[in-house]
Amino acid sequence: MSYYLLAQEKVVLYPTEIPNSKQDISSLSEEDTPVLYKYDGIFSKKAVLIIPGGGYARVALQHEGHDVAKAFNAHGYNAFVLYYRLPKDATMVDRKYGPLQDAQRAMQFIRTHYELEEVGVLGFSAGGHLAASLSTHFDDVKIENIKQIPLRPDFSVLVYPVISMEDAYTHKGSKNNLLGAQPAAADITYFSLDKQVNKGTPPTFLVHAKDDKAVVFENAMLYQEGLRRSGVKNDIFIYDTGGHGFGLNNATDSRKWADAMFEWLEKVDSE
Repeated sequence: MSYYLLAQEKVVLYPTEIPNSKQDISSLSEEDTPVLYKYDGIFSKKAVLIIPGGGYARVALQHEGHDVAKAFNAHGYNAFVLYYRLPKDATMVDRKYGPLQDAQRAMQFIRTHYELEEVGVLGFSAGGHLAASLSTHFDDVKIENIKQIPLRPDFSVLVYPVISMEDAYTHKGSKNNLLGAQPAAADITYFSLDKQVNKGTPPTFLVHAKDDKAVVFENAMLYQEGLRRSGVKNDIFIYDTGGHGFGLNNATDSRKWADAMFEWLEKVDSE
């Protein structure tokens, strides 16, 4: 069955005060103001929070955000695209937690304002790192959550994700932008998400190309190893070629990872 896009709504995540900000919301530029774009699905109580990549230096909103939301709408899902704050010392008290706060707030906002049975998360590249952070650190709440809204996603999809902050595997630009030039060992461990997987981590679908030279394939392998150790349901879609940043469409391979993902989501739901 096919569904079509009904509407798009832009929502400011923090109407009054942004946590961890050095400035009040009225003085922040549009670039430093996190927002959520809502795409309505039809006849669905399912939703996905989409987190584009960009190396924690930018947010690739179109091909890793809006285009993906429309693909989920075509399968009946509600979709939310997150424009999150980029980690900056100039605007944040502690830069490394800014993106995670926005991801937690987005999940909180969605579950507070919409009647949904299932809300998952999907992230690309550094957005995959943020999605995996939300999927492993959901109990380490970095925002005000008086009503104790659950922040754990119901499923997680990580596409060519940055996972490790260890020098042997990390994407150096993402690591430097998030943690700074000389990060503490504890921060490297906290944000090396293969080490943070636990039995509460949601079922996870991974996508990666073996020839990815920006974010090496081992990132996905490390995370999958962590999932297996913790007994978390998972699957991986592997391309031999395609490099990095292909979004929904790998030009070097006719197979569509999203088709396999939607089949996997149906299978997980039925189990």
